[in-house]
Amino acid sequence: MTSTDQGPEVVSAPIRDAATVVLVRDSADGIEVFLQRRVKQMAFAGGMTVFPGGGVDKRDAGAHVAWTGPDAAWWASQFNTDAELAQALVCAAVRETFEECGVLLATTADGSFADPGALADDRQRLVEKSLSFAEFLTARGLTLRADLLSPLAHWITPVNEKRRYDTRFFLAAMPEGQKADAETTEAEVARWVNARLAIDTWADGKHFLMPPTWAQLHYVSGFASVEELLAAERSIECILPNTTPGAGLAGLGFPGSDEYFRTLGDQTPPEITL
Repeated sequence: MTSTDQGPEVVSAPIRDAATVVLVRDSADGIEVFLQRRVKQMAFAGGMTVFPGGGVDKRDAGAHVAWTGPDAAWWASQFNTDAELAQALVCAAVRETFEECGVLLATTADGSFADPGALADDRQRLVEKSLSFAEFLTARGLTLRADLLSPLAHWITPVNEKRRYDTRFFLAAMPEGQKADAETTEAEVARWVNARLAIDTWADGKHFLMPPTWAQLHYVSGFASVEELLAAERSIECILPNTTPGAGLAGLGFPGSDEYFRTLGDQTPPEITL
């Protein structure tokens, strides 16, 4: 922080563009989501329960990518950005889902889904960033399936955080024949959970949800099926939580924050170990 004649002023950290994917499937008890509890050593959101996601790779922004579904200009209009960043965001959404849980929203020339198990080396190279996602798709003759994604939400990390992200949330139904796994070093637990149960167990203090994750779970839990969820019309509005200096998490204000803090009780976020 720096001091001015008007009092202390928060100097915000740089913002990085990111994409997060809410992967869903139907179950007898309602919609399930794929959630991960990040290892505590992670610099951002360590120990918290999240959806797969991560930062964009600028190499994907202007690259030629075989693409099926709404084009980059359409995604740009949905997320209030330009076409190049929109392409990078969609690539990041599909790449991060593949990297973090092995689900690949891309198909071969005949329209069938690629076998993620046969792409283990590519998956590792993507994690290491020695291979861009656009290069991966081209080398494997794969088409990115933007038609399997839907825009869901847009959140920006509060100005008082040390690490900040401008995150677009995507929704995707789990493709038949694929399996979400836990083969990532970023998570200590990864599994399918009923959306409403994930909220209830959070309220019971069994895991911790950041406001954007909590908000998406609340939204998803309001639908009876994946078909109904995907068919719903949504208008994406950017949410930047208000902050109260010195109040930490309790000082955040966002749509639904009263309900979030009412059910939060006396929980505190997991300590971050750097």
